[in-house]
Amino acid sequence: MSKRKKNESNFLVQGSILAVASIISRIIGLIYRIPLKSIIGDIGNDYYGTAMEIYSILLLISSYSLPLAVSKLVSTRMAKGQRKNAYRIFRGALLFAFVSGAAASLIVYFGADFITTYIVRTPLSIFALKVLAPTLFVVAVLGVIRGFFQGMGTMMPSAVSQLIEQVINAVISVWSAYMLFQYGTKIGAVLGNPATYAEAYGAAGGTIGTGAGALAALLFTIFVFMIYRPVFRKMTDRDRSRNVESYRTIFYVLIMTIIPVLLSTTIYNITSFLDLGVFKQIAAFQGYKAKDYSTMWGVYVGEYKVLINVPIAIASSVSASSVPSLSTAFAARDIPQVKRKVAYSIRFIMVIAIPCAVGMGVLASPILQLLFGDSRELPARMMQIGAVSIVFYSLSTLSNGILQGINRMNVPVKNALLALFLHIGVLAALMYGLDLNIYAVVWANTFFSFLMCILNGMAIRKYLRYRQEIARTFIIPGISAGVMGAAVYGSYYFMMKTIKINSVSTILSIVVGVLVYGMVLLLLRGLREQELRSFPMGNLIIRIAKKMRLLS
Repeated sequence: MSKRKKNESNFLVQGSILAVASIISRIIGLIYRIPLKSIIGDIGNDYYGTAMEIYSILLLISSYSLPLAVSKLVSTRMAKGQRKNAYRIFRGALLFAFVSGAAASLIVYFGADFITTYIVRTPLSIFALKVLAPTLFVVAVLGVIRGFFQGMGTMMPSAVSQLIEQVINAVISVWSAYMLFQYGTKIGAVLGNPATYAEAYGAAGGTIGTGAGALAALLFTIFVFMIYRPVFRKMTDRDRSRNVESYRTIFYVLIMTIIPVLLSTTIYNITSFLDLGVFKQIAAFQGYKAKDYSTMWGVYVGEYKVLINVPIAIASSVSASSVPSLSTAFAARDIPQVKRKVAYSIRFIMVIAIPCAVGMGVLASPILQLLFGDSRELPARMMQIGAVSIVFYSLSTLSNGILQGINRMNVPVKNALLALFLHIGVLAALMYGLDLNIYAVVWANTFFSFLMCILNGMAIRKYLRYRQEIARTFIIPGISAGVMGAAVYGSYYFMMKTIKINSVSTILSIVVGVLVYGMVLLLLRGLREQELRSFPMGNLIIRIAKKMRLLS
């Protein structure tokens, strides 16, 4: 295999490692949310989700951009053989993380009362939010270490630490939620409102797991770094480059790299926080009772978002792995290689996102009944309306990473600002004009992600003079997913008439869908053998496909 092909294969393999870890982490997160929901209910989910939205915004501002910025800067210097500068970037970023993480923690802890009462109209989410405050510091430091390893070209420490983080999170969250729910019931009985306080304390128990998981992941990455440190020191000792950057220069470069990433990721991800405020304010103005809009938001964050974020996590992982790889190729001015990597990553994402969107749309209610025991029309309609956003969010997330990887870091900021402004307008119009309540949030988010796809796609085409291959990237996966959707729909309703057990019918229908999609995709030559090798268990898939004569 040529060096070029090895590089491209390694690029997707590293992305696949992080993607698989993210999928497993999301599945674990999905599984633990089932008992968590049964403990704290829809109202508790509202308190939990509200606290997590506020936490996420402060996390974005304080440290979310650090892994991406560190991986980009480290990979660029390693490509130039500047190992000492790469290590100085890491040390400078650690200091930045200490300061920003500590500041964010203090803001959340001391500002929790004002934020929950006056901004998001959910006062009892204060307990969950205060519990999350120290986690901001832990995650800031964790992000720098993960970014360092990603910049060195290995996703394994990040992948394993993600799994450790989520397992600890799941166990501690459920146990703490149960224990604090019981405690909250006693407190509420004394104060005369047992149900509400029980749910508020239960939500706080759920957020304890978030902090415990992040701390476990941090300890693991520190352990790995201490093992790797002597090896890296030997590498730096062999570095004879004369250009040793001062820490003043490093902080300047870090800040100049972090700010565009920070702005784009903050604007891109702040939509949910703004949706929370706008939705509750308008719903209250329209006369909805607090319990009603709290329940709707609890279903939205506790069921709908949890489900659609599972496949979107793949795009986030490939985006994270693509930035250092694209930065290295772009720094070497190897534009053909940059274009190939862009094509590979977009095709990889679409082959997975398109069938996920179709499957979740077709089996919306059965999946919700299987996972959450929820047969209500509200969450099922959300899934059916918003399933297509899986494709748009996956593509827009990846395209953000591509633009950042080719040093067009301000472009996603401008695109996200425009999309965000129009998104809020659409949300307000749908709520005021059509009274769509929570469905307006789903429609507006779909619009936002679609607009980001268009704007980012135009920018990539402009700056790289790049044209995406259409047939194997979009059309063939779309046709394959359409056939799969029909097979899934038919098999589910056939089994429900014969077996009449939703859980069995849903699981078997999903298995049928995976097999049908894979067979049609290979028959239509949507994936080639070389591309399959970069997939998890790719060699096994190739052997089976050749025996079935799906690959020549």
